[in-house]
This record gives sequence, structure tokens and C-alpha cells, in this order.
Amino acid sequence: MFVLFADGFWSAFWLHALTGLCQGGTYTPALALINDNIARERRGRAMGYLIAGSSAGYALCLGVAGLAMKFTDWRGALMVVACLPVFSWLLGLVVLRGTDNLIHPRPKGESLIAALPAVLKNRKGMLSIWGYTFHNWELLGLWAWLPAFLTAAMVLHGHDFQTSSSMALMLTGLTYVANIAGSIVGGTMADRWGRTQTILLWSCVSLVLSFSIGWLIALPIGVLVAAACLYNFAGIADSSTHSTVLAESVAPHYLGVAYAVRSVVGFGAGVVSPVAFGWALDAFGGKSNTDPLAWGIAWATLGLGALLGPVATLRLRRTA
Repeated sequence: MFVLFADGFWSAFWLHALTGLCQGGTYTPALALINDNIARERRGRAMGYLIAGSSAGYALCLGVAGLAMKFTDWRGALMVVACLPVFSWLLGLVVLRGTDNLIHPRPKGESLIAALPAVLKNRKGMLSIWGYTFHNWELLGLWAWLPAFLTAAMVLHGHDFQTSSSMALMLTGLTYVANIAGSIVGGTMADRWGRTQTILLWSCVSLVLSFSIGWLIALPIGVLVAAACLYNFAGIADSSTHSTVLAESVAPHYLGVAYAVRSVVGFGAGVVSPVAFGWALDAFGGKSNTDPLAWGIAWATLGLGALLGPVATLRLRRTA
């Protein structure tokens, strides 16, 4: 529908929102399925594989779109991209055909509505949700702005805009391959060495990169892409662990509501952070879109928001 009917800002806005609504409706049930079907000692790694699958899809999407733009316009590129979820839908039909539709019974007399205040009063669960929220501020800002950043870097190195934008999409797709490894490594570490230790390690590494990568825009493209790969690796390495911690912090019969609260708050932060990034870029960039000062400060807005993530995790650690 987006490919066929988007013809301006508002049509694109509402059609994209509809797509996001449907995608959001599948995310929480997928997390719950893993929690219901995987033993605790392997759950971190299993969550890691789920997030890795998401990253692989994102990398594939950007790579395909970048390649398609060499031969067609944006509408044609998105037409190619729109065909890919058809395979996902068919695969879902196959792999879930033998999976039980498990519904955890609520205590007698407890209504479904009671799950929401139960989540909000669960200290450990809410600390997990806040840690994830600040994590999302950084991660979704990174994903939103990395293609533009690499485009600006290539323009700074003398390439024309069309070539820069196409190459930046494919290079960004390459950095998302690092997300795949980061998700699996992070989830495996959580199973072997502990949940909060894993979150603290990788959140601190990604913070260092949030405060530094913007200032590196003039470096050779290969070095910059390598830094972006490490940034993506560290930025997502604790994502699956956040999902695992929340599942282990709340009662099974209101886990879906807990994930829903987390999605609203966490992805809400992920909506705001790219806007804050853009404001900073405009405020300090003036007429130049390749100024290291502007990009350095813009990327730092992601780090400033994410600073509270380790704080929430340390408090969570003390409640464990």
C-alpha cells in the first residue's frame, strides 16, 4: 500500500504508521513465545537469535534497497523491499504450525485490567523497562541516523550525493551484520556470566561510541564503517538480555502486558531520540551537513539519554 499510494508527506506518514502498528503487534507475542518454549538456561541465547533475525532482516532490507536504487527510483526500491515480508509470513505459517497457543491462567478473581497496575508496581520489572527505554533511545537513534551520517561522510570525501546515498545504504546494511553477531554473543554471555553484568558491559561500550563517533566523520570510510560495526555490535548486544530480564521479573500471566508497557515506553523513547538528534544537527550544523562539530554533538544526544541505562541496571542488580 505504501508503494502504491504514498504520494506526499501525510500519506507516507499514515501508511508508515499503519505498517509500524502491524509490526509492533507481532513483536511482543514473539518474545512471549520464546519465554514459554525455551528453558531459562538457554533463554538469553534464544532471545539473542530472535534479535539477530531482526537485524538480519534490517541488513537485508538496506542492502536490497541500496542495490535496487542503482536501477530504479525510491518507489521501485520499496516495491522490492515490500515483497520480502511475504516470505516471512509463509515461513511463520510453517514453523509455528506445531506450537501450542499457550495462555497462562490468571489467579481466580483477577481481571485482565489488573495486570497493568501489577506491572507498574513491580520494582524489578520497571527497572528493567527503564533500562530498556534508555537503551532504545540510543539504539533507535543510531539506526535512524547512521545512513545519513555515512552519506555525509562520503560527500565529505568527494563523492556525489547520488553515489553517496546508494553506497551509504549498502554500507549501513553491512554494519547491521554486526548486529547479528552482537545479539547472539550478548545473549550467550547473559546465560553464562549473568544478565546485569552483560547489560552493563555492552551499554558502557556503546556509550563510548555515542560520544565519539560523530567527531570521526573525516576518517577514511573503511575506518568509519568499522567503528559503526562495533557501535552496532555493542548497541544491540544487551537488547536480548533486557527482554530476558523482564520475562524473569514478572508473573507469566501478565508478561504480555509487561512487554506491551515496555514497547510503549521504550519505542516512544526511540521515536523522540532521532528528533533530538536532528534538532542538534540543525542547531550546530548551519548550512553544512558535513561539520564534525554538528555530528559530534548530535551523536552525543544519544549518549546523554543512554547514560541513565546503566544507572537503572545497577539498581536492578541490587534488587536481584
